[in-house]
Amino acid sequence: MRQLKLQVQITTDGFIAGPNGEMDWLTMNWGEDVMNYVGGLTEPVDTILLGRKLAQGFIPAWQSRAENAETEEPGAQKMNDTPKVVFSKTLERIDGKNATVNNGDLVDEVTALKNEAGGDIIAYGGGEFVSSLIKTNLIDDYYLFVNPVALGKGMAIFSSLDSKLNLRLVEARPFDCGIVVMHYQPA
Repeated sequence: MRQLKLQVQITTDGFIAGPNGEMDWLTMNWGEDVMNYVGGLTEPVDTILLGRKLAQGFIPAWQSRAENAETEEPGAQKMNDTPKVVFSKTLERIDGKNATVNNGDLVDEVTALKNEAGGDIIAYGGGEFVSSLIKTNLIDDYYLFVNPVALGKGMAIFSSLDSKLNLRLVEARPFDCGIVVMHYQPA
């Protein structure tokens, strides 16, 4: 069975965005240590899961980052070449390289993807989408990239839980830029 990883940037007080979706709190000065870690995390991935809201910015942003060889960001080719499944109740199609829309039941469709042969699957933010994955116990590995900032209020991804979610710490790793990755698995 394929593993579903969640990779998300989060504040020390548990938010993935400000109250109005602000992302100006992100630590952007990633060093080689973070880049190498993320490269290792994404290497075995052959499918990316996205919610509609994030996908509409994520897909064109990564495509533009790979268009100019002089300014190409590390990982841009991987993001563009990897098949992306966008979960949406409203979209019929989405523009972008290797991107398809899935309008089916989230639990059924993600479970079917996990049961297919292949490499790991990774999910990226979109608060509502990630909250749904968490609430339905679909995530096998949580990679929380904790940024050294607190917002006090914002968009949380664990607030829709109906009951306690016990996690087991696999790894806690600090990076030079101040980010700490917390890798958890369901207990």
